[in-house]
Amino acid sequence: MSKLSEDQAKLFEEPYFAVAATIREDGSPQQTVVWVDYDLESVVFNTAEGRAKPRYIRQNPVVGVHVMDPADPFKWVSVSGPAEMTTEGADEHIDKMAKKYMGVDSYPYRAEGEERVIVRVRPERIASSGFDGG
Repeated sequence: MSKLSEDQAKLFEEPYFAVAATIREDGSPQQTVVWVDYDLESVVFNTAEGRAKPRYIRQNPVVGVHVMDPADPFKWVSVSGPAEMTTEGADEHIDKMAKKYMGVDSYPYRAEGEERVIVRVRPERIASSGFDGG
């Protein structure tokens, strides 16, 4: 497993939108804009059961996540690696992400009966631009 540098990790700590890429059944990429977080080991995003991402991750757990600095699009970090999913703590996590990205205490778009899912991507490969030495 690779580890993000402190400067690379800072991009994931900011309220910058990221793109998560999963792999469809036919092998083609499926990409979605996501809110993203970093827990010092994994890049983390939140989704819900019934959406494409959990279905595709179950079929092929290799996921890529790309985040860039909106003030400098040549400063970016892209990670890829195996993903794990859990529902444990997912409701609290989406509220944390809503606070980070929207400034609200509770995720306002939660659908009735929706089951939230945390996706943790363990970086095996890291590419970046705009950082010292890379």
